[in-house]
Amino acid sequence: MRNYSIFDRAVIGLSRGLEAVNGKPEATARENPAERLPDSELDEAQRKHVAGLMRVNHSGEIAAQALYHGQVVTARDEAVKQRLEQSAAEEGDHLIWCQTRVEELGEKTSLLSPLWYWGSFAIGALAGLAGDKWSLGFIKETEDQVVEHLQGHLEQLPVEDQKSRAVIEQMMIDEAHHGNKAVEAGGVPLPLPVKLWMRAASKVMTTLSYRL
Repeated sequence: MRNYSIFDRAVIGLSRGLEAVNGKPEATARENPAERLPDSELDEAQRKHVAGLMRVNHSGEIAAQALYHGQVVTARDEAVKQRLEQSAAEEGDHLIWCQTRVEELGEKTSLLSPLWYWGSFAIGALAGLAGDKWSLGFIKETEDQVVEHLQGHLEQLPVEDQKSRAVIEQMMIDEAHHGNKAVEAGGVPLPLPVKLWMRAASKVMTTLSYRL
């Protein structure tokens, strides 16, 4: 396996960013969990609300991929890099599933996707520079907050919307797994001020993505 320099990894991250923002992320090619489910009849208000929620989730997956890609650039340990790469590919699956659902609902993904990607990439790279244990701890906290956020979306979905529910439920399983893997690899809990800052930043992204 080639040992990439930090410059090589940064260039690869740039390429991946362009692909993710343009709807062609690296992924594992797993089947969309909503693929075989029937669509549901939603009224206009329900359709727009569900589309807004799934657009928020798509933005979250843009940010998640970017965080992992940024962390790969600055991670020290090769095993940690490989874990990050695998998780990033699974986030790519989520990205594709969410985009598909948004489009099925007749809407578009967030206009701010480039901002979410590059801002998150920078944050991921900085987390990696802090050291692998902190970078992995950042993943754990991120994934915990994402699972909480997705649970809230499940509670808002119309009961009959099986497609969106199937996507979100599988995402929750994967996100929890990513967080647990980060702890197993040596991640440590983050200081409370960092956790609070992460929640505030997430609130800004979700609020804007729901409408834009």
